[in-house]
Amino acid sequence: MTYHVTNPYTGQSVIDYPNASDTDIATALQRGDTYYHDHYNDSVAQRAAQLQKIADSFRNHVDDLAETAMTNMGKLYREGLGEANAAANIAQYYVDHGPQALQPKPYTYLDNKQALLRYDATGIVLAIEPWNFPYTQVMRVFAPNFLLGNPVILKHAAIVAGCADLFEKLVWDAIGDDGAFKNLFITNDQAAAIIADDRVQGVALTGSTKAGKIVSMEAAQALTKSTLELGGNDAFIVLPGADIDQAVADGAISRLRNAGQVCTSAKRYIVHEAVAEEFTTKMIATFKAQQIGDPKLDSTTIAPLSSKVAQTGLQAQVDAAVANGAKVLVDGGAVTDQPGNFFKPVLLTGMTPANPTYDDEFFGPVGQIHVVKSTEAAIKLANSSQYGLAGAVYAGTTAEAQAVAEQLETGQIFLNQPSNGYPQLPFGGVKNSGYGREMSDLALYEFANQKMIALG
Repeated sequence: MTYHVTNPYTGQSVIDYPNASDTDIATALQRGDTYYHDHYNDSVAQRAAQLQKIADSFRNHVDDLAETAMTNMGKLYREGLGEANAAANIAQYYVDHGPQALQPKPYTYLDNKQALLRYDATGIVLAIEPWNFPYTQVMRVFAPNFLLGNPVILKHAAIVAGCADLFEKLVWDAIGDDGAFKNLFITNDQAAAIIADDRVQGVALTGSTKAGKIVSMEAAQALTKSTLELGGNDAFIVLPGADIDQAVADGAISRLRNAGQVCTSAKRYIVHEAVAEEFTTKMIATFKAQQIGDPKLDSTTIAPLSSKVAQTGLQAQVDAAVANGAKVLVDGGAVTDQPGNFFKPVLLTGMTPANPTYDDEFFGPVGQIHVVKSTEAAIKLANSSQYGLAGAVYAGTTAEAQAVAEQLETGQIFLNQPSNGYPQLPFGGVKNSGYGREMSDLALYEFANQKMIALG
């Protein structure tokens, strides 16, 4: 078995990478464990200086990163540039703010006695990452753990093996191959064996709910802490008084960027009946205006999906939704008369709880419009999901939007702006969207030994 990369635009093979051998895995675990012990007492300032070199390395290679993402998973070249810079910015955030966040925290007990809470490394963290954001997803785990002192082993998605290889090369170019980071092309069974190893003290997975259940079970059996960032069926609520033009523009970008392959995209437009006609008319026009084509061209707005499996699977979901009563507002779908994995945007309405796809995640450029009679109905519908990753609320005032946001069962909510990921803000979900938080100061503590020292 190999990690095979196929260009989603041309359908042509790009490169194959052989699977890691048992010896490769044993070496990676030993080097990671040696790094952990040898560098346990390094100062945060030392690590921050190295992380700065990594951030600079990524900034100096944004073209290479964008090109590789385009050929591996079909990402628009300009979106690849954006992701490459975003990965550098995540590293930069921890350079600039991580040392302060890792300062010991004082406590007082028994009236006058003092204690300190330290944040220490714990050991190797295994990062199991997806193809849709092949650089930022990895950096979210690597940067905070590197600053803390935890070495990271990466299992990336097979279709972006070239991105994984390039990530490793840029890290090694910046700080050397010293055990702090290692990419391994491994199978699921090999990953399970790594999780079971005593030297591995954390597992971070971004992926499907199914994968999350498997990996969390494996981690639990090893008494190893895990964090999961899984799927989403995010609500994008639009209420009377909202700027409809802005809501349409933001909602379309949120749903269609990265060819709709975003966990936190606006998958369900929940629109108050008072503004539903205007919103729907404008969103239909926006969906119809999208252009598929060469990911390198500025005129292309919808890149190909990541794989043929993704294309055929998404079409099957749309077909099932329509067969069970959904109404088609924009009739797109899989493009089968040309090379590549293109999928023209689809906009649906009339989805009911009786539809078997009602709470499925459509991972591609498929939007849904749900019309409701009241704000209360919008909140109820938004919460009627197995997922709880992110969401957005558009209203006439921030106060009105916030009042709704406070009632939503989800990990992140954006007011009068589309959901997105920012290094400064905690990222993660609830329910079947997982647990734990990436980015911000919270990511530094997920796999830290929060060690209390009572001074007396």
